[in-house]
Amino acid sequence: MKKIDTAYIIDDSHIYVFGLSKIIETYKLCNNLLVFEDGEKAIRHILENIHDDSALPEIILLDINMPVMNGWDFLNEFVKLKESISKDITIYMVSSSIDPEDLERAKSYKEVSEYITKPISISRLKDLLKVA
Repeated sequence: MKKIDTAYIIDDSHIYVFGLSKIIETYKLCNNLLVFEDGEKAIRHILENIHDDSALPEIILLDINMPVMNGWDFLNEFVKLKESISKDITIYMVSSSIDPEDLERAKSYKEVSEYITKPISISRLKDLLKVA
C-alpha cells in the first residue's frame, strides 16, 4: 500500500479535527494534512492551486454543517471546478447527521465516494487513507 501524500479535512469542529489530526499524525497516514474550517476556504485553496497537483489532495474528509460555506455548497462549487483538475480526488462526506435525506443527497453526487457517520474509527480511517 502507498501512503496518501495530501489529505484535506474540511470541518469546523475544533475538537473533532484535533482528534482526527492526532490519529493521522500518530499513525503517519499521510504526508501533508491541511485543515479548513469551512468550504469557502477549501475552495479558495483549490482555486489557487488548481494547476499544482502536488498541492491538491487525494482525499477530502468533508463535513456537512459548517458556517460560511457548508459541505453541500462546497460540493456544488467543486463540481464546477472538477473538469479543470487533473488529479483524482476522493471525497468522503463525514457527518454526525443520521438524517436519511442527507445520506440520499450525498449519494446524488458522483463525486462523493461514501457517506460516513462520525466518529470515524481508527481502523476505518486507516482504510480510507490507503491507496492500492
